[in-house]
Amino acid sequence: MTGHIHQILKQYWGYSSFRALQEDIIHSVLSDRDTLALLPTGGGKSVCFQVPVMAREGLGIVVSPLIALMDDQVQNLRKIGIPAIALNSNLSYREIDLALENAINGSYKFLYISPERLQSELVVERIRRMKVNLLAVDEAHCISQWGYDFRPPYLEIAEVRKLIPNTPILALTATATPRVVDDIQEKLHFSESNVFQKSFYRPNLHYNVLKTESKWSRTLHILKRIPGTAIVYARNRKHTVEIARWLSQNGFSADYYHAGLDSTSRQQKQKEWLENKTRIMVCTNAFGMGIDKPDVRLVIHLELPDSLEAYFQEAGRAGRDGETAYSVVVCGPADVEDLKKRSLDNFPDLENIRKVYRALCNYLQLAVGAGENQTFGFDINAFSKEYGLPILKTYQALKIMEKEGLFTLSEGFKQASRLLLKADRTTLYDFQLRNPSLDPLIKTLVRSYGGLDIEYTSISESLLASRLSTAPEKVTSALLHLKKQGIVDYLPQNDESSITFIKDRQAVEYLSISNENLKDRFLDLKRRVEAVIQFIESEDRCRSKLLLGYFGEENADNCGHCDVCRRQARDTSGNGDSWRIQQAILQYLNARGNASLNELTEIPGFTRDELKQAIRWMLDEEMLTEKDGMVEPYSF
Repeated sequence: MTGHIHQILKQYWGYSSFRALQEDIIHSVLSDRDTLALLPTGGGKSVCFQVPVMAREGLGIVVSPLIALMDDQVQNLRKIGIPAIALNSNLSYREIDLALENAINGSYKFLYISPERLQSELVVERIRRMKVNLLAVDEAHCISQWGYDFRPPYLEIAEVRKLIPNTPILALTATATPRVVDDIQEKLHFSESNVFQKSFYRPNLHYNVLKTESKWSRTLHILKRIPGTAIVYARNRKHTVEIARWLSQNGFSADYYHAGLDSTSRQQKQKEWLENKTRIMVCTNAFGMGIDKPDVRLVIHLELPDSLEAYFQEAGRAGRDGETAYSVVVCGPADVEDLKKRSLDNFPDLENIRKVYRALCNYLQLAVGAGENQTFGFDINAFSKEYGLPILKTYQALKIMEKEGLFTLSEGFKQASRLLLKADRTTLYDFQLRNPSLDPLIKTLVRSYGGLDIEYTSISESLLASRLSTAPEKVTSALLHLKKQGIVDYLPQNDESSITFIKDRQAVEYLSISNENLKDRFLDLKRRVEAVIQFIESEDRCRSKLLLGYFGEENADNCGHCDVCRRQARDTSGNGDSWRIQQAILQYLNARGNASLNELTEIPGFTRDELKQAIRWMLDEEMLTEKDGMVEPYSF
């Protein structure tokens, strides 16, 4: 079996050997043992379930809450010749129905599915008929009420296990405290405890918190000081656009990325960044999931993350190649209060949630007892304005209801148009004879896209128009006509956000959310916010040690290279005269910003040789930096 899995790894992924723990995890799964794998961001989690699925006959089901990650992994698998599909909230009922039938018939090796879909009777009944060789649960911390992103629909996974009782389960996460580790295994009904955990310590990653009243100028300074590819995280779509534009105006190669981009734009921006044509990607947390770029040298957070779990994942996208990399949180005077306000002050109570739910259903003209599997266009700004609802608290209420499994929100990436060829060969040929003007389009469709008669396939109206030497609008019009004639089912790209109801509308008094549940969510949120604030405000504890302690690694050593460790090294680096000389140099530079070497050797009270020796030592220890003959204190 060992040789077989190495052959699979080489054949499909091009690697000659596994990373640490990957092979042990794969052997555990292939021994039919329920397995929990804790691997840090960039630790190669996907290989741990993809290789064992390929090593056996049957289908692998992968449960994930991340639409972007599912879509990226499906595309990557298809590129290497492995059939896969993702059932996410962007698909129509007909698309899901067809995909499930194809999965039963053996058309796919991987079926990616969002946890909310497990509440659908259609999905559950079809899984019962599938030959499943592995059930993989990504972002497994979502099953625990103590996890930072608890999603009740994850609890349905235990019920799915009953349908495929002899199938092993592999749970994966990059962030779990000891309490969450135990809870994951309990909720997924592990037959025995079986945990593989790689230390979350990243020796090459330097964590830094920079407190400043000039966030923008210091950000420019950081990007000038640290060369190489960078990610800059911002809170919302508007900020990503503004910051990318501002960086470009200041001479940097920068682009933006957020959940409102269409599929073509998203892929193009990713491609240019991955190929180093764009140096800096300014993005929301929608960016980075499943994107493997090992040579990121710098990750900057311009606003405080919501949790240390989120921060650890995002910062961990730097330095996956093992070379020195930096994570910098640029923190302004009001940032801590802003975090409290957006996270805690806007947390809705049960009455507020009921109010938003009632307004939402009325807004969508949805009757009680109706709505399951229906998708509606949805603009939260227009909705909030029409009903006089505060947008931040409304957004929080919607996210809580989404996590409770009432519906799914697609802030997500606009999917490309999709098409299914419904007519059989005889009907299609007869239609072409009777409609010669549409014959070139039909032939171009069939030649351009394989499998149109098997599954819904993403298409590009622009590509078809180019091959037909016509306008994209004419292609769209012709495809709509083909749909009307019953030849194809055509789903044009939808540029608006949407909401898909997983359950029928409920009467608000029977809404399946309890006060006790909300209280637990709020207390857990408060604990996570307090952990972020402690991390940011700490002046005497190693940043890396604080993070590792949060994730249960209590005996970690100081890293020696975070901003706290460096400052402590400076403060204790000398005694007597040497310490006084260093302080005099730093005071001189702090008052002026920078100075020439000649100026520094003229500081009164010390000899030139004493000052030269101190300056040389401080440069070696990175207490000072020199550029073009000017010296300044080392800082981000």
